[in-house]
Amino acid sequence: MFDSMMVTELSVPDAYRLTPTKYDDRRGYFYEAFRSEVISDAIGYPFTVGQANYSSSRRNTLRGIHGTALPPGQAKLVTCVRGAVLDVVVDLRVGSPTYGKYETTLQDEKSGIAVYLADGLGHAFLALTDDACMNYLCSEAYEPGTMLEIDPRDPEIGIPWGLTEPPIMSDKDAGAPTLAEAAAKGLLPTYEDCLAHYAALKAGPQR
Repeated sequence: MFDSMMVTELSVPDAYRLTPTKYDDRRGYFYEAFRSEVISDAIGYPFTVGQANYSSSRRNTLRGIHGTALPPGQAKLVTCVRGAVLDVVVDLRVGSPTYGKYETTLQDEKSGIAVYLADGLGHAFLALTDDACMNYLCSEAYEPGTMLEIDPRDPEIGIPWGLTEPPIMSDKDAGAPTLAEAAAKGLLPTYEDCLAHYAALKAGPQR
């Protein structure tokens, strides 16, 4: 078996950057975009895919910050499969040592770089090209009413989007609360609950 990808934990714990090994020849290139055992070994419990999503965005579209309430949670592996994006992970876990911190990753179709986010982390991205397409492999199927939205322009988080003009956003994202407002309303998962959730996943199904 060859080494299919390099997995690096980000400065936000329980988030990982996956850089695939590319094989080039006169036809083009090939790489493994996903192998469940690689991610499962890194996070310490099985990563199962319950749903796959795609989004296509015009240049300067800003999506997020999105998370999922716990329960049910929804871990994600996100990959830019066309165009390029500035991808961001934000720690939404109240009480986490890195609560409110973020890390950015440049993703584009040629690199194949992906980012894994555990339950309790938020995701956002800025489309740097027209027709930027993102693929999401999700651990759980979406349940209406469980999505969390946080203002991606929240100055307390301070993500360096590098905007030169107003971004294209959904009405819901544009009107999303700041991190502090969401925390005050009790909308965010706690670090303690997330750790218990991860431990239960590591323990496996109870018989």
